[in-house]
Amino acid sequence: MIYPPLDHPLWLLVAFLFGICVGSFLNVVIYRLPLGLSVNDPKRSFCPGCKASIPMRRNLPLVSWLWLRGKCADCGGKISMRYFWVELLTGLLFVGAWRVMGARVPVGEFVMADLAILPVWFLLAAFVAMTFIDAEHMIIPLELSISGTVAACVAAVLQPELADLCGWDGLSTGWWSGLKFSVLGWVFGFFGLWAVVLLGKLAFGKMEWSHEKPVAWRLQDAETENDPILFHMGEDSLAWWDIFFRSSDRLRITADSVKVNGEDGGAGEVVIDQAGVVLPDGRKIAIEDLKSLEGTATKAVVPREAMGMGDVHLMGVIGAFLGPFAVFFSLFGGSLLAIVAAIFGRIGFGKQLPFGPYLILGALVWFFGGWKVAEWYLTVLR
Repeated sequence: MIYPPLDHPLWLLVAFLFGICVGSFLNVVIYRLPLGLSVNDPKRSFCPGCKASIPMRRNLPLVSWLWLRGKCADCGGKISMRYFWVELLTGLLFVGAWRVMGARVPVGEFVMADLAILPVWFLLAAFVAMTFIDAEHMIIPLELSISGTVAACVAAVLQPELADLCGWDGLSTGWWSGLKFSVLGWVFGFFGLWAVVLLGKLAFGKMEWSHEKPVAWRLQDAETENDPILFHMGEDSLAWWDIFFRSSDRLRITADSVKVNGEDGGAGEVVIDQAGVVLPDGRKIAIEDLKSLEGTATKAVVPREAMGMGDVHLMGVIGAFLGPFAVFFSLFGGSLLAIVAAIFGRIGFGKQLPFGPYLILGALVWFFGGWKVAEWYLTVLR
């Protein structure tokens, strides 16, 4: 044998080094994907401030950020510590996954743990990217969810026990059994959370901003092509993509006065959707023809979501990766973690909180041993 056995500690170092390299690439994904930029063009990383290309010698995972003290070598601009944490977190997750796959998950007759680790690493990398993108932009790119689902199914074929770590279903080690349970987990995760979204829409589907006296409101055009249009009313404001989640969403403003493109638009209800604006006098103006829209108003009814569809797709990925039992654990655990974060972060009722990172944290807790706690709890209940 020209290489040490798979349970040798040397492989943990290999996993960590590979993980921090993947984390370096994830920083590119996290920065570019939400902005609609290609992750391949330009091929080299660049400074977010001066856009100077970063040569290979200054792009070593972990080391470069520490050596340069979190600053660009060309312009001296600050580089977020997020770059360092993403690389370190990915490296640690890869090491943890190697430990789980090599020592904690029983290997069946048709399973090769050294191959199964590859889709698992891909999933963990996708989770890291989703976490930081959702935390910063309140979105989870569909590309990551789709590729994550495919990787989860591949992992279930190579390591069927992943979708049933507790062994409650008596899952056999055959690849077909693992794939079926993975698909079942996706169904539980996706459609289960989708039902929660629909119920949340019925219960909390609208938010009303009311004022005793008329206050100023306006639509602010995007400063750059990567920024959203903003709706301001008094001291409140919302981004366009936070208002119009689906094509049926409408923003309704009870306006005392309206000015559109510098002209008087009358008084009454203004209705705004993704396509344009309907003024109180009945005129319809396409959104691309709007130069300015402002006025005064006493009330605005804003559409609101319990959570976005990105969270629904993410829960499908978690179900496909870890099975239906993990869906319930991740949803319950993630909700508790989100509540705790909201309390300590003093996030008021009605304020937006990215839910994806907490769902992912719940799934990781399950993967790295939380299933044993659930197994113990059910044993106690019996």
